[in-house]
Amino acid sequence: MADLKHRILMVSDFFYPNFGGVENHIYYLSQCLLKLGHKVVVLTHAYGNRSGVRYMTGGLKVYYVPWRPFLMQNTFPTIYGTFPIIRTILLREKISLVHGHQAFSTLCHETLMHARTMGYKVVFTDHSLYGFADVGSIHMNKVLQFTLADVTRAICVSHTSKENTVLRSGLPPEKVFVIPNAVDTAMFKPAQQRLGRDEIVIVVISRLVYRKGADLLVEVIPEVCRLYPNVRFIVGGDGPKRVRLEEMREKHSLQDRVEMLGAVPHASVRSVLISGHIFLNSSLTEAFCIAILEAASCGLLTVSTRVGGVPEVLPDDMIVLAEPDPSDMVHAIRKAISILPNIDPQVMHDRRLYNWNDVAERTEIVYNRALKCSDQSLLERLSRYLSCGAWAGKLFCLVMIIDFLIWRLLELLQPAKDIEEVPDVALRCHQHGERIEEIYRCKSE
Repeated sequence: MADLKHRILMVSDFFYPNFGGVENHIYYLSQCLLKLGHKVVVLTHAYGNRSGVRYMTGGLKVYYVPWRPFLMQNTFPTIYGTFPIIRTILLREKISLVHGHQAFSTLCHETLMHARTMGYKVVFTDHSLYGFADVGSIHMNKVLQFTLADVTRAICVSHTSKENTVLRSGLPPEKVFVIPNAVDTAMFKPAQQRLGRDEIVIVVISRLVYRKGADLLVEVIPEVCRLYPNVRFIVGGDGPKRVRLEEMREKHSLQDRVEMLGAVPHASVRSVLISGHIFLNSSLTEAFCIAILEAASCGLLTVSTRVGGVPEVLPDDMIVLAEPDPSDMVHAIRKAISILPNIDPQVMHDRRLYNWNDVAERTEIVYNRALKCSDQSLLERLSRYLSCGAWAGKLFCLVMIIDFLIWRLLELLQPAKDIEEVPDVALRCHQHGERIEEIYRCKSE
């Protein structure tokens, strides 16, 4: 068997058992890269009692390092405190490339910084859109500018996301690649029997927060129920805006027409989707929106706000777009109901517009290009940070010089040759009834 092509470390604060778009993306991408013959290791923080090293499907190795989340599943930013354990993992696993995910992830930013100090090539995937005016976005954009100043290559999930990332970080556009998300079509498939249309069911599955447009739902749902007595809503998800939806349901006496499910486990999402005809997405900002793909794969017609990268996701005959305005969304729902008789769920499912194998192959191309980039000295890297601003540039340079000195100190205290390398374990799974072969490669000491 040929040697593994790349040894990739996926890094993010967001991974299983937490559920979300970033978590799914890392998991499915890692599984497909393993099938392509690469070695993939995931680094994230501990979740409850889940700490230490775990193995997942396909032999995916996950380091749940013993740091607890500080805010919104992010670890506390220490800048240098994570360097020793990150260095040990990089050396033990013989990593050749580091791939960080999500601009909100503290662990991602710190790992990419330390990896670049140690001379590794790094790739960053941005999964979200950010503004330019509010305090939080200004702070996040400056952190992103610091991280991407020395990143080897970057990936965005839509062309809108790429434009947003380039503007926020100042990264040259030729360094940024667009690779969309995908959906597991084997998991998300239509119901075996088509639903009747005597009652039309509109499904909403989303975090009930401001950014996901929960306030729009409060105004849209009563109006649609008034116009169509045969329409019923199923709302899955939880969040601070759930109270407003509960109040709306009480105010308009819609208890029998608006079902609130609360938080829906990812394994149960399909069973909720196939109980409806139309999927409603009311997000105010989205880089891509995997939920739309999952709904389309289950055969639902989608109604969504025309924001961010959403218009790029599905063709016009599978989605009805509306401005993030209550009256326009009601109009879009009316249009969707009128064309519903022309929708065949199985035909929509069979189109299979996105798949993870394609995403993995395109990501592999980015890895190949990143590893071909020439190595740079510390002085060459510092010149990039200086261009980040009159004061910020100097601060970034100071941070990187200290990081470099800490690395040299760690090399003195524990030389790389003294860190034991772990044996490579690869699981090759043959489909269509062929045998499963487990291969061990142990480096002779």
